[in-house]
Amino acid sequence: MKFVHTKIAFLFFLMLLCGLGMSAQEIIKDVEPVVQKTENKGRQKIDGIIATVGDYIILDSDIDKSFLELSSQGASVKDITRCQMLGKLLEDKLYAHQAVQDSIKVTDAEVKGMMEERLNYMVEQIGSIEKVVQYYKKDSEEEFKTYFFDILKENKLTSEMQKKIVDGVEITPEEVRNFFKKIPKDELPMFGAEMEVAQIVVTPKVSEADKKKVIEKLNEFKKEIESGSSSFATKAVLYSEDPGSRASGGFYKMNRKTPFVKEFKDVAFALKEGEISAPFETEFGFHIIYIEKIKGQELDLRHILLAPKETAASLKEAKDKISLIRKRILDKEISFADAARTMSDEKETRANGGTLINPKTQDTRFELTKMDPVLYSQVSNLKDNEISQPILDEEKQGKKRYKLINVTNRINEHTADYAKDYIKIKDLALKEKQIQAIGKWFDEKIKETYVKILGEYRDCEFTNNWLKK
Repeated sequence: MKFVHTKIAFLFFLMLLCGLGMSAQEIIKDVEPVVQKTENKGRQKIDGIIATVGDYIILDSDIDKSFLELSSQGASVKDITRCQMLGKLLEDKLYAHQAVQDSIKVTDAEVKGMMEERLNYMVEQIGSIEKVVQYYKKDSEEEFKTYFFDILKENKLTSEMQKKIVDGVEITPEEVRNFFKKIPKDELPMFGAEMEVAQIVVTPKVSEADKKKVIEKLNEFKKEIESGSSSFATKAVLYSEDPGSRASGGFYKMNRKTPFVKEFKDVAFALKEGEISAPFETEFGFHIIYIEKIKGQELDLRHILLAPKETAASLKEAKDKISLIRKRILDKEISFADAARTMSDEKETRANGGTLINPKTQDTRFELTKMDPVLYSQVSNLKDNEISQPILDEEKQGKKRYKLINVTNRINEHTADYAKDYIKIKDLALKEKQIQAIGKWFDEKIKETYVKILGEYRDCEFTNNWLKK
């Protein structure tokens, strides 16, 4: 999407910095000017406190660390000034400070899970934990992990506070209409080429014998954990096939509204604190759940997922079945949509005739330049209403399936049209309203929070009224 609306562009800049910016969290009580010497181009530079927000301080070196972190993520920093970076750090500190005031909880287990995931990624990129420690200029792995833990905890507090502010923001159709009317015709957004895609999925059948082996393995895990010879978290790290929780020892925080499958929720909420479930089945495979803590209607839990593997015979059977479905569609015995409704094994798309929903927009359209590369490679050479050959698809959990893909509609690049692009325009209007809510929140919280900026940074021109002029 090509769009030059200033406020929306600012939001994306804000979100970029929120996702990538990192600064050390330091809780203070009685603040004394702490001075630290750092090297800068052969000369000694004095590094001291340059700002205070509530119980948090910002050092001059935190600005340098933020630039370093943005650069390491591939972002351009040439147009970002030190004053702008300080403004972003001040925002982060206020978010984190207010999150503590509002009793927003971030558990050590959550942060440790995040840290393990990030560390694994860093080690993959850089080569070893020693190189990661060296990159961040720390003396030991322990020192780095302590530093990194504080960073991630502050980032999590910040993101939870942001979420709390914008979650309650809703927008009406009338507000969307007024938002669109306010945009000058020569500034209307351009939406890129898009397509709508449908698919039929056939999943290989797993034998009862293979299911029994997985259940026995999970029962073996349960027995070892209950006897104390192993911990649930260790078993999850070593054996669970859930990529979303494996690195954190299978940990999830869940309530009744968490979008997990019904079977998983039913088992989880039937367990007592400290109890481990019997193995049970969902569409993802077989699980066992351990309830770590019950806090009202919220659960801290760990789970292990194992999925029976497809055999060569079951894969061939699935391919033969989907090939027959394709032939029936080509012979016009049945339409693609009706075949999806009656014969597809994918329940999420079955009711819609196989139509895929874009997970980023919740719309049926996929913009070509933003489409998942795997999906793009599967549809890019298809003509309208052409049906692909059977495609062997492997999901993240390693499960294999066959599918047919059909491009049902193409939309060329075009200037925004209120009727045709309502969902996208609604999203833009909502983002603007969220920006306004955040701005109002900053105005209110800055007034009631202790904020102090020192030295040359008092000459900065900030977006928010940090100097309380």
